[in-house]
Parts: sequence; C-alpha cells; structure tokens
Amino acid sequence: MELIMQPWPWYISGPLIALVMFFLIFSGRNFGMSGNLRIMCAALSGDKACDFFRFDWKAQRWNLVFALGAILGGFVAAEFLSTETAVAITEGTIEKLTQYGFTDGGNAYLPEQLFSIESLSDPYTILLLAIGGFLVGFGSRYAGGCTSGHAISGLSDLQLPSLIAVIGFFIGGLFMVHVLFPILF
Repeated sequence: MELIMQPWPWYISGPLIALVMFFLIFSGRNFGMSGNLRIMCAALSGDKACDFFRFDWKAQRWNLVFALGAILGGFVAAEFLSTETAVAITEGTIEKLTQYGFTDGGNAYLPEQLFSIESLSDPYTILLLAIGGFLVGFGSRYAGGCTSGHAISGLSDLQLPSLIAVIGFFIGGLFMVHVLFPILF
C-alpha cells in the first residue's frame, strides 16, 4: 500500500518546531546537529586522545537520540511517504543547471553527477566533496554550531551570535551559488 502524503503546511510544522524549541529552552538544552560528532567521539573514548572530548557526554545522549530520529524520519519520509522525487524549481534554474552539466535538474533532490557511486571515481568530485566537507566542519566549529543549531535553537533563544552566524550562512550560500558554483562547474 502506497501512502500519499503532502508536506505539512507551515501553520502546522512551524508551531510544532516552536513547541519543541520551547521545551528545549525550558529544560536548558540547546539543539544542533554538528555537536553530535563531538558527543560520538567522546562516547567512543576520544577523551583519551584530545582534551576537546573531555566532557560529560552522557548528559547529551538525548541529542544523539534526536539525531537518530532525524535520520530515521528522513529515511521513512523518503522511502514510504514520498510520492515522487521531483523538486519544484523554476525552469530558469533547470536551464542554468543544464548549462553547468547537471542533466537531472528538477528530477531529483541530489544531482546524480555529484552523489552517485560512479561520481566517486572522478578525482575532481572527490576533491570538491572533501574540501566542502572540511569547510562545513571548520565553519560549524568556528561559528560554535551548525545552521540548524543557530537558525532554530539560537534564534529561538534570541542570541545575537546566532543571528550573526545565520546572516553569515546566508551570505556564504549566496556567494557559493552565484559566484563559486559557476566557476567550479
């Protein structure tokens, strides 16, 4: 039996996110996904190798459960609750992606030219993914959190550093799409 589901409208999902954030702030917890790597390293005895991993990681177990739930929820949504893989983007964007060599623009969430197993045989793609992964990891650590942590948790808690980080994320994203992306592809 195939389930046909539509995305939740903003007036349902937005208040649910706000409710979760209320409970997190009320309980003195911060939400963010990038911190889970530190928690996993500490749980796997990373504290023996580096002082950065010496903290009470057991107090953060709930965040690991939350991350696991996000991964499982994404899998369930993609495999069982999605009726199609097409992405609703404009024809102009599809044309621009085609000019850059992406033939599946608008047909899938992840371009096959970057995220297929075959693309991993291309050294250029591996180099781009490695540099991108390093920059995202470094940026998350330097900014004191990732986009979800700052944009959802930090802004909900009215933290000025989170507002500055989110503005920086958007500027960086716009720079990537409009300046670097055309150069790289």
